This record gives sequence, structure tokens and C-alpha cells, in this order.
Amino acid sequence: MANHAHRPEPRAHWLLLGLGVLLLLGELSLAGFVNQVGAEGSGPRAPVAAAAPAPEAVLTGGPVLRLGADGELTTRSMPADTIALTFDDGPDPVWTPQVLDVLARHQARATFFVVGSKVNEHPELVRRIVAEGHELGLHTFTHAELVTLPQWRRELELTLSQNALAGAAGVNTILLRPPYSSRPSAMTAAEFQAVASVAAGRYLTVLTDLDTRDWANPGVDAIVAAGTPAPGQGAVVMLHDGGGDRSQTVAALDRLLTELSGRGYRFETVSAALDLASAHAPVDRTAAWRSHGLRFAQNLGSWLSSAMEVVLVVALVLGLLRLLVQVFAARIHARRAERRRSRQPLRYLGPVTVVVPAYNEAANIAATVRSLVENDYPSIEVIVVDDGSTDGTADIVRSLGLPNVRVIRQANAGKPAALNTGIAQATSDLIILVDGDTVFDRQAIGRLVQPFADPSVGAVSGNTKVANRRGLLGRWQHLEYVVGFNLDRRLFDLGECMPTVPGAIGAFRREVLYAVGGVPATTLAEDTDLTMATLRAGWRVVYEETAIAWTEAPATLRQLWRQRYRWCYGTMQAIWKHRASLRERGPAGKLGRRGLVYLIAFQILLPLAAPAVDVFALYGLVFLPLSQVAGVWLGYTAVQLLAAGYALRLDRERLTPLWTLPLQLVVYRQLMYLVTVQSTVAALTGIRLRWQTITRTGAADRMLSEARR
Repeated sequence: MANHAHRPEPRAHWLLLGLGVLLLLGELSLAGFVNQVGAEGSGPRAPVAAAAPAPEAVLTGGPVLRLGADGELTTRSMPADTIALTFDDGPDPVWTPQVLDVLARHQARATFFVVGSKVNEHPELVRRIVAEGHELGLHTFTHAELVTLPQWRRELELTLSQNALAGAAGVNTILLRPPYSSRPSAMTAAEFQAVASVAAGRYLTVLTDLDTRDWANPGVDAIVAAGTPAPGQGAVVMLHDGGGDRSQTVAALDRLLTELSGRGYRFETVSAALDLASAHAPVDRTAAWRSHGLRFAQNLGSWLSSAMEVVLVVALVLGLLRLLVQVFAARIHARRAERRRSRQPLRYLGPVTVVVPAYNEAANIAATVRSLVENDYPSIEVIVVDDGSTDGTADIVRSLGLPNVRVIRQANAGKPAALNTGIAQATSDLIILVDGDTVFDRQAIGRLVQPFADPSVGAVSGNTKVANRRGLLGRWQHLEYVVGFNLDRRLFDLGECMPTVPGAIGAFRREVLYAVGGVPATTLAEDTDLTMATLRAGWRVVYEETAIAWTEAPATLRQLWRQRYRWCYGTMQAIWKHRASLRERGPAGKLGRRGLVYLIAFQILLPLAAPAVDVFALYGLVFLPLSQVAGVWLGYTAVQLLAAGYALRLDRERLTPLWTLPLQLVVYRQLMYLVTVQSTVAALTGIRLRWQTITRTGAADRMLSEARR
């Protein structure tokens, strides 16, 4: 990534992200609304005990109800020897064509009460129904029981269904059959009122005379018997062309048409049988285009729902797999490290120079320098490079009067320049680079340099711990350091692909630093850039978990955002800068094909997918079984807790911060993902960020004092 002139950071992407999230949520909500189709079966509901019956005129009348706008009710029945075959719950891509084929062979006409959402899925079947002379009626949009819905939802169900018909066949219809309905004699007062609220003055409500209950697959003979009227009588016969396996229905339909045609019955649509005008009314172009938009939105929502299910599964599997691999690797790493320490006691490996770049570090610099000088490793030289501080940092160090401590002052040139100044003045072959807000444990330096006994090791990462961990934000960062960063470092150590030696505590051979040209200034993550360059130069980089240092983490969300924004953006810069390692061999190839791939997958791609995954989680809370959603979340959280507990145990930390982990998963995690989004947009648009500092409070010194007590 090339450097660019400073430009304002992008902001429009937040609006686009917000709109995208809202669009995704809307589409998923539509998919959830549509997916209620047939969720509870096709058959009528069991009758509610002691439910008040519908008016007597309904109970004793015919199956076709007309309600005037003034509430006047009239009913009609089929003429003698006339049968209106009706089919519910379609269209279905498997069974509707077979039903139509049977009807065509017998030259019979029927009425299809279609589900609006299925019309949008299979508009070609609706066009075939109309083209072959059959009739359409509404069966709501989602096969919802009208009596259970509020009035606005009832209206919406029918409006959406009419829109679907308009786009599919260019018509609307005046026929309505409520889902879960049957004979007039079975209608309750509540069901009648629900139908009346939407049908009065607008629809003919078509119930049935003969309910074949074919949805229960009782057998072909049973369906034929249930669909056969008494000799000479007419009837509305209820069958189904959707909602399940309808092979018995197709077979029974063929027998019914054969047997009843032989007895002189005629098969007509509901409207034709009653000598009514066509139930279909043509629609204008506006209605048709509105329907096309609805169908597109529904299909898009269905596709997004399916795609998000895949994304969620992949994200969960990758997340759990990462945890399992981290824990497994950490266990192996801990055992190897323990065996190594038991065989090799601490040794003196020559003098060490510690370089401390400092810019306005008055709050911590005294504690940092004292902790370095008081380390139990012999022959320590400390070089503090004051990089143009304005708060008296250099004077504080001089006033300590500590031996083997030098202060170098220079005009503000940035952290990499300050480090390189100190490296140039160092007199030792082993150089430790330390942030000015970091406090070392007494044995940190001695333990940090032990891996240099292996001549192939070029750099060593220490174990950074959060000092200010008492507040909720501090505890979250403490868990992140122990569970995320340090588990990753153990894994990287085993894979010989350590991408970052942290600026807070890291050691390098002098020859390595000179070979790679010193600390680079071309990225904002100079520690990551330097570490990757070390690996590409052919050296090993290892992790020494017993070399402990405390650092002061950001104390506010604003400071945390600025720090992580710089880290994330700088890491992206370093990945791009060292992308050639993907095709190199040796340690460089391990960095590229292991380390970089890991960083891209888990620190860029997965976080970028997280907002969509979270939206799908919200969708699941509304439209999926709560037990299923809760089970997945609790299971995932339990695994996270176990992994975090193990990581804390390895680092000899208390388990008490674990209570904050569930909150971290639903609050802190989102902030980190948004940081990745911002960093990605900044990188793609060529923004060049400035170095940003955070306010120090001296928390690291207090933490070390408490630890030593």
C-alpha cells in the first residue's frame, strides 16, 4: 500500500453500511414472514373448546358466502350434478403440474386457492392455471390463520396476495378461502368475524361441502370416498396441490374425475358453476410493476436468508475450529516450554540494551525505567529516546539518577525514528524494544532473551498484560490480550509464522535489525512490519510467555477506537507490503501461507462479515425457534468460556474476569468489527492515517506495585 497525502477519513461508508444493514434486515424479515407458509400444516385447526358458533345463516347455508358492505349475508350452493374442484396451498412445482395434467386429460375446470408467497416463487404455474381455463382464489400470502391476526395483518395478507397475482398473471380475484377452514357448519363466530372484516363488500368466501382431508394422506380410497357427493347433489370439494406429498391426491383426482364423469357430473370453476361473472379482473401496469418489485424482494430475501445461513454456519465452524486449534496448540506449546525451562535454567547471554521511545510519557516513564533497571538480569543498558516530548519526559528520566540509563533528545520524528536512534546508539548485540508506557516484571529481561541461545532465533515476543483491568472496558481488553493475542502467539510460535512482536516487549538481535534496515516507518504497525521483515530475512521468531510486561490499555471507547484503528490499518499495510511471502520459501513462506492467511481470514474477512451475521442473529430471534437460537448462542458462549478459562490458567491469571465474556461477545466484539470496516474502507480509498496517541494515567506502575506485594 503506497503512502498518500493526508486526506479526510471516509465517512460515507457508515451511511452505506447502515443502509445495507437495514436493507438486509428488511429482506431477512420478509423472508421470515414468507417462510411461515405451511409451518403449521395444511389441515384445519382442532376446534377450540366451547367456541361460540358462527351465525345460523352461515352454519346452515351453502359454502359460498357473500357479505355485503352493509353486513347482509347470502350463501350459495353448487347446482345439482355440478362439482367445483378446489385446490389449496399451491402452486407447487411438483404437484400443481401433475394436477393440471389430470384436469386437462378429463377436460375439467377447477379453482386454485393459491398462497401469495408461492405465487411469487412460481409465477409460471399461475400463468398456466389461467391459460388452461382454471380460476384463481386467494389463500392469504403466508397461509396464516386470519382469526389469529390483527386487522392490519389480515389486510396485508390479502393485499400482498393480490399483488402477487397481478405480477404473475395480470389479474386480481374476488375469491377467498381462509386457511384452516372447512365446512360452514364448523365455522366459529370468531372465524366469521375475521373473514367478515376483510371480505365484506369485496370477496366471495368459498368454504367447502366435502373436505377430503387429503393433506393427512389417508389413502386414495379414503380421498375418493370423501370427495364423492350424494347422488345428484352438487358440491364444493376441497383438495390440495401443495403443502406436502400430494401423490395420493393426484391419484384420487384421476379416479374421481373418471367415476363422477361417468355418472353425469360436470366439473366447473366456482364462478362458472354459479353463473357468475369471471372472478378475475385485469390489473393496470402500475399494479403489475409493483408486483414484480414484490416478487424480486421476496426472492432476494429468500436467497439472502439461505446465503446467511451458510455464512453463519461457516463463521461458527471457523470460530469454533479456531478456538479448538488455539487451545490444542497452546497445550502443546505450554508443555514444550515447560520441558525446555526444566532442562535449561536461566543463563547469561551477554549484555542487553533496552531502547525506550518516549513521546509525552510523563505519567509512566519513571516506572518504566525503574522496572528495567531493577530487573535481575546483569548488564542492562537503558536508552530513552525523547521524541520531542512537551511534558518533561526527558527531565523526569534524568532526575531519577539511575545507573546505565542514557537519555537522547531529538525533534519529534515519530516512533520508528526514535527506535532507530536508540538502536544506532546501542552497544549490545541483544536489543529489547519497549514502549514508554510499559512496566517490566523483575525477571522479564532474563526470560525474554533466553531463546537467543538458539542461533536461528532472530526475535522474541514477550507476554504483554493489561495493567488497568478493573473497569468493564479494562476487563474486556485483559481477556482479549490473554485469550486472543497470547493464544494466537502460541499458535504462531508452533507454526513458525509469528507476524507480530509487540512494541511493548520484544527482543531482537542487532544483526537482524541492521539486516532489515531498522524499524520501518512505512506502515502504522511498525512492530508487525518489522517482525514480518525478520521472518522474510530467514530468522525464527518465537514467543516467551514467562517474559511479562504490563502496559496501559485505553481507558475510554474513543481512545480504544483510535488505537485499534491504527493497529488494524497498520496490519493491513504490513500484509500488503509483505504479500510476496505467499509465494516464497522457508521462514518467509511460512509467514505468507500460514501467518498472512490466518490474519486475512480471522482479522479481516470474518470481522467484515460480522455485521451481516449479527443481523441474521436478530432475524433468528424473531423468526426462528427461541430454543434453537438460545441453544446455539449458549453453546458457543460455553465453548468461549472454556477456552478463555484455559487461557487464563495458562497465564496464571484469575478466572474472575470471565463473567464479562458474554457481554464482550455482544458489545466489545461489535466495536472491533467496526474498526475493521473503517480500516478496510480507509485502505481501499488510499487514506494515509496519522499516528495517534492515547492519554496515560500511570496504571502500569500501580499494577506492578500491587503484583509485587
